[in-house]
Amino acid sequence: MDHNRANTYLALLGADRPARPDAAALADLQWRHLLAIPFENLDIHLGRAITLTEEALLAKFLDRRRGGFCYELNGAFAALLRALGYRVTVLAARVYDDEGTVGIPYDHLAPRVDLEHPWLVDVGFGRFTHYPLRLDLRTDQADPGGVFRIVERADGDLDVLRDGRPQYRLETRARELRDFAAGCWWHQTSPASHFTRAPVCSRPTPTGRVTISDRTLIRTNGADRHEEQLTDDKALLAAYRDHFDITLEAVPARTPPVGFPATTP
Repeated sequence: MDHNRANTYLALLGADRPARPDAAALADLQWRHLLAIPFENLDIHLGRAITLTEEALLAKFLDRRRGGFCYELNGAFAALLRALGYRVTVLAARVYDDEGTVGIPYDHLAPRVDLEHPWLVDVGFGRFTHYPLRLDLRTDQADPGGVFRIVERADGDLDVLRDGRPQYRLETRARELRDFAAGCWWHQTSPASHFTRAPVCSRPTPTGRVTISDRTLIRTNGADRHEEQLTDDKALLAAYRDHFDITLEAVPARTPPVGFPATTP
């Protein structure tokens, strides 16, 4: 990423270029990223393929002012951090479902940043940490997003727990962005992927969270929760624009994934 592209990225986050690549600046950048760039899967429901190259990700975020899902968000953030002088390693993870079963290989992309200590810096998992987690600690780590713990498995992988529940199983081997192409394709096309089931767009706010799940607008502010059904297309498009600064020409549709039947056995 060149100097001008990095400055444009920082401006989108509302951040100054850090004087040095340290842990304090890293935490500030992670929270700003979460606030500024939403977690969303809208391209899947607009029939647009997702391309995992640095140029494509930056064009989507910086030029078209869109968000993305894990491969996009964490892939682009890793590129920014490298441009700012951080030592970043891209890691693969397999996400746990509600029954405690892990998903496909290359299910999730998560950056590791090595400073005095190694840090997990994840801006692409939806409701998760606000700030980096120490990967070398095996005790509880309190965060505004919950209480997290890193548990080392016998095979060397790391389970990341939130409030006692496993979120994903993290490998420790370094990967490249292109390694995630098959996982990204699967999540765009398979009926078994939760990303193909309905459009979602979400980001935290300083006091809560705002989400559009299919046609439901959900806003939380502390303990208060408000839901609104957006049955009118104009209202839905306006909500994307007003809450996420995303301007769409068409409404994301719940359609069968390309290359798969509409129903599965």
